[in-house]
Parts: sequence; structure tokens; C-alpha cells
Amino acid sequence: MKRSPGLLISFALAATLLSCAPHRAADHDNDAVMNDTTHRHISFEGDFDGPIGLQLWSLREYTADNLTDALQTARTMGFREVELAGTYGLTPSDFRNTLAAADLKGTSMHVDHDRIRDSVDVVLDEAVALGVEYVGLAWIPEQYRKPFTFDTARMEADYLNTWGAAAKKRGLQFFYHVHGYEFEPGPNGKTPFDVIAEETDPELVEFQMDVFWVANAGTDPVALLHRYPDRWTLMHIKDMKKGHQTGDHSGGAPAEADVAVGTGQIDYPGVLRAAKEIGVKRYYIEDESTDQLANIPQSVAFLEKVQF
Repeated sequence: MKRSPGLLISFALAATLLSCAPHRAADHDNDAVMNDTTHRHISFEGDFDGPIGLQLWSLREYTADNLTDALQTARTMGFREVELAGTYGLTPSDFRNTLAAADLKGTSMHVDHDRIRDSVDVVLDEAVALGVEYVGLAWIPEQYRKPFTFDTARMEADYLNTWGAAAKKRGLQFFYHVHGYEFEPGPNGKTPFDVIAEETDPELVEFQMDVFWVANAGTDPVALLHRYPDRWTLMHIKDMKKGHQTGDHSGGAPAEADVAVGTGQIDYPGVLRAAKEIGVKRYYIEDESTDQLANIPQSVAFLEKVQF
């Protein structure tokens, strides 16, 4: 949904108005946040100490309308680093410069399955030009996982190892982002994700836990972190509406199931404690709701003070 520019007000006031609103914020409140230029400073006072970035997919409604304003909004919210979901028609070098102009740095990026399969060198050269440290696969197209058999999981693991080796040669770290469809149990409770974990080389392929998608599949995020403690390097932080039914292995969920971190049904103190124990290196807030500009500041505020 595109929105037109609104009046400038301070981000602190806008965040207060949005976080207190009982319903979705009005468009003019969202416009105010989009146009503020006051940089908030994220300061951790509790047990969580980051580092925290923003997955730019969270601002998908705004990047197409005005990329510069969207990036400035991320910076205004206090973020210094972002995870990329495309370059919005810019060359990698131009996009990197655009990030720098907003005082942001791309530290991680997601790539398309078929594009990296067919053009791995091109994709990884782009990653180098963007200056990221991590490159990852976030989605396996449905045609390759209907059904998601163990043989399919082994084939995808082979791809991941190949891409991971190519990334390592360029000084990059490759990762696989879980999306929920990997956790449907087969014989003896084993899942396609277990196969991927077994068949990938830990030196070449690390994992990114999306806590929402793990929980949406009916899998315990804390138990999964401890099951593969040496593999989880990155984490997507987002919460799930209380009462939302889990056990869904489709890899999808309605937007209304996504809520501000700390307001939903996921035990985030437990998740963050486990993540810290096993050494997760980078965290990214990802908001897939329809009220991102209200939810993201609430999520940041929760992370600044959470105790575990």
C-alpha cells in the first residue's frame, strides 16, 4: 500500500502515539514516522545485548514508494544495520551507497533459490559488492517441496553445500533460513530439516532461525536451538498473536498472526536466553504484519528491557 508524505513530528511522539493506539494507526501517523529525521539510539538495559538489525522486508510497503525515506525510517528507529531483501532496481554498488547515505550497513542478504542455482558466481559477486558478511537462502519454491521428501531435502542440502563452498572462497558465510515447511515429521519423527542439518557441512552452511516460522510449524524454538547448538548463527525475531493455531507446515500464515515482539504467545525470554547460550551472532527484527511502523518500535522497546 502506497502512502503520501505527511507532516514531520518527532519520532518519539510518533512511536508513543502508535504504540498506544488500540487499532491500526492512521495513515497520517505512519507518514509522520516515515518522514521524521531524528535518530533514536537503541540502548540495551536488560539481558539481551544484540546486535540487532532490521530485515528490510519489514518495510516492503514503503521501499517501492520511496526507498530513501524507507531507509531513513529504519535509521530513525535506531537501526544501524539491515538485512537485505533485494536492491530495488539499483546496482549493488549504488544500493550500498544508498544505505551508507542513510547511515546504514547491510550485513546479511537473502537470495533467490533459482537465481543462485543458475548464477552462483554472479549472485555472490553482488554480495561482495554490497559489503555483506552473510548470504542466505530464505525460501525453497513450492514446486521443489510438494511433497518435501527426505530425498528432496538431500538435494537441497547438496545445493547448500555447493553455494556455501563458493561463498567461503569469497570470504562470505552462507546460511539457510528455516520457513516452517521443513518440520513436518516423517518416519520415527525425523524431519526434512534434520536431513538438511545432517547433510550440510557446518563449515559451509550455517542456519538462521526465524522464530515465528519455527513456532508456527508447532516446533519448540528453544529445543531446536539446543538440538543444533553449533549451527544457529542468525535469528529473525518476530512474535505470534496469542491464540493463533500452530502445527502448520505450509510456510505461510496470515498477516494478522504477526504481532510486536513481547506481546504474543512466543516465550521470548526463553528463546533469547537459549540463543545467547549457544552463541547466536546476529539478530534481525522482521515484521510481516500490516502495522509495521507501530510494531517495530514496540519490538525494539521490548528487546531493550527484556530480562531472562
